[in-house]
Amino acid sequence: MIGPFIRSIRPREWTKNVLLFAGVVFSHHFFEAEFVYRAVIGFALFCAIASSIYLFNDLMDREKDRRHPVKRNRPIASGALPVPAAWIGIVFLAGIAIGGGYLLWPGFGIAVSIYFVLNIFYSIRLKHMVILDVLSISIGFLIRAIAGVEALRPVDPDVLLSPWLLVCTFFASLFLAVCKRRSELTLLQSDASNTREVMDKYSTDLIDHIISVTTGTTVLSYSLYTIWPDTVAKFGTDRLIYTVPFVVYGLFRYMYLVLQKGKGGNPAEALLSDNPMMINIVLWGATMIGILYLL
Repeated sequence: MIGPFIRSIRPREWTKNVLLFAGVVFSHHFFEAEFVYRAVIGFALFCAIASSIYLFNDLMDREKDRRHPVKRNRPIASGALPVPAAWIGIVFLAGIAIGGGYLLWPGFGIAVSIYFVLNIFYSIRLKHMVILDVLSISIGFLIRAIAGVEALRPVDPDVLLSPWLLVCTFFASLFLAVCKRRSELTLLQSDASNTREVMDKYSTDLIDHIISVTTGTTVLSYSLYTIWPDTVAKFGTDRLIYTVPFVVYGLFRYMYLVLQKGKGGNPAEALLSDNPMMINIVLWGATMIGILYLL
């Protein structure tokens, strides 16, 4: 039962919570142990709360997942993980995440709690509502970014996350969410609405238009962030503009994976399994760290 449980909490999806480290990176505390320690604890707690949501979502969708060509192999849908065990896992993980969150810092605990409630509501209702389904996913990423800052406040109350970075996070995560819908629509075709009701309300034309909009707004907002006067004053450099090509390549590469290769149904897997994408992410991170801390 341990193996099916581990698969159900989806460790590969924990990469989404790397956003918790944005606060420590952009607050110029990346090489300070106390700040990194709190970011790591925050990351672990968000992994726990996210895993509880994955379990809950799989419980709610187990009947429909059995009709999906890929999701039918999920432990709960296949019967490998019993329903009672899944409920125990949800309570255990959510309890650790929320309780630990408030111990770390009340503001962080509130962020974890809001994330949990939002995603429970998403699993029950929002994911069946066109447009609101992908917006809910994006808001979840915003909460991650905000939580990363809240985790640091006991050490430095003046730590702030730029509104521009929040805008970038929102549109980038919206881009990924819409690309996932595009992949699902392509994979399931006429049977899409039988496995996810909201897919009946989407079309490839609509999704492709939204992808175009989110791609452009992500590039624009990130570019503005790098040269915004407050950003330049905060970091003492305007060289962050040199990281824009990495962002553009990353977005275009992901569009290529979704539209040409039929990937994107699982964003974390698509990102981790594509070598050019991984190299690009590493180069972006290294360039960002170099500009912020070494130049």
